[in-house]
Amino acid sequence: AVVSTQSTGAQFGSALDAATQSLLIRGVRLTELLKQGQYVPMDINEQVAVIYCGVRGHLDKIDPAMVTDFEKAFVAHMRTNLQDIIDDVKVTGQLTEANEAKLKDVVGNFVSTFAYVL
Repeated sequence: AVVSTQSTGAQFGSALDAATQSLLIRGVRLTELLKQGQYVPMDINEQVAVIYCGVRGHLDKIDPAMVTDFEKAFVAHMRTNLQDIIDDVKVTGQLTEANEAKLKDVVGNFVSTFAYVL
């Protein structure tokens, strides 16, 4: 609702400060990130890692039209290379500091190699 309201203000040419513009940019990407196909829900443990990418700003330079492609590629990468983090989230119900540090490095590297960085 906040992003939608602020987007409406932006459409009418309101002067937006840098923080508000940044919030809008992130909101667009988070909205794309949270979309799921009908009858194809994403595993909650994988969602933790994907949402981490969005809320920590790692997707801010990804073209919004490519967020879904990024999500698919990142989940495949996680399943192949970081199953231990997914399993740990499943067991503990949280993203531990150690796993968050590992995820931060992996996400940074993955985003830098993703083809659709702006």
